[in-house]
Amino acid sequence: MFQRIRDLVDKVRARPVRPALIDAGSVRFLAAVLLAAIGLSAAAADKPAVVRFGVSTAGVGNPPRVSTGWVSVAQRDRYIERELERDGIQVQWIFFKGQGPAVNEAISNNQLDFTTLGDLPSIIGRSVGLDTRLVLVTGSRSEVYAAARPGSGIRSIADLRGKRVAFNKGTASQLAVNRILAAKGLSEKDIRVVNMEPASYKAAFLAGDVDVIFGTLDLISLRDQGKAEIIYDSKKDPVATSSGHVLVNQKFAAAYPQVTQRVVTALVRAAHWASLDQNRDEVFKLWGSAGSVPEATYRREYEGIPLAQRLSPLFDDFIVAQDKRGVADAYKYKLIRRTFDVDAWIDRRFVDTALKQLQLETFWPRFDAQARLLAQG
Repeated sequence: MFQRIRDLVDKVRARPVRPALIDAGSVRFLAAVLLAAIGLSAAAADKPAVVRFGVSTAGVGNPPRVSTGWVSVAQRDRYIERELERDGIQVQWIFFKGQGPAVNEAISNNQLDFTTLGDLPSIIGRSVGLDTRLVLVTGSRSEVYAAARPGSGIRSIADLRGKRVAFNKGTASQLAVNRILAAKGLSEKDIRVVNMEPASYKAAFLAGDVDVIFGTLDLISLRDQGKAEIIYDSKKDPVATSSGHVLVNQKFAAAYPQVTQRVVTALVRAAHWASLDQNRDEVFKLWGSAGSVPEATYRREYEGIPLAQRLSPLFDDFIVAQDKRGVADAYKYKLIRRTFDVDAWIDRRFVDTALKQLQLETFWPRFDAQARLLAQG
């Protein structure tokens, strides 16, 4: 298109120029060309060619896909793609085996527009100056488990002193581990930390090279196979749980606010679908098909828990308090060097607009700062 405009301009330039004899047709022709160029330039500035969406895990399968949460529904059913394809905007899903630290590096190099990210890595990134905003919650009160090798004699967190404990530093797991240890008067200095990615520390655990690993529902699967004993779970300790978010690169949000809103609205649609009771069976089948956790495990662990309570994209009082606790704890445990204003980090504009557009203001339940159910909506 730009080439055609340049060709038209060249034709105008090629005409004999006699100031006293320029006709009205030439003036109108040139004005039309200039207006077309301005309009095309403005349109190009209003939308990107591609939206780069990061996922802070390696994913499963080939091509990789999100294994759980409402983001898995958003990817499977192409919520973002269907919203943007009419404008020719492509969506690129980028998975990170290196989890949070690798995502932060990509953001710092301006290689991502949106990303999922756990609480600690997002806090670390913000603390060192990454210009991000929290725009959605991907999940609240995600359970944390600790597993020991059968026959190890390790029965509780209090038994971890001097033991080889594996988790991935710089991820949400590290913050949860520090909180859980602190509740028993321990710290990372009291254990032998083995820093590994999830796939690696599971292999090391099964080989007997580490004594304890921290993780999520995948550890329940190891227990069911007789390969692990669960020595801790956070079901009765919601403050120890972790939360995840969708972050936007502020450079992208500032340059393309309308596209940012459309992406967020599309994701809220996906979260709503995943939260509906009538879709519960299909959601569990989707998660189970990823292979890391059987469908039956999801059904058992979520029994009696409405998915709307776990899959809410809202920044309720509990999430905000948890994010603030996360910053304070990360500083206390010396995982970051400085704190920052969490309220300024959370950008509710996009999710609030989406809720109004979709008439979902009262759909999801809300919790207070201590994780007590307040009311629906």
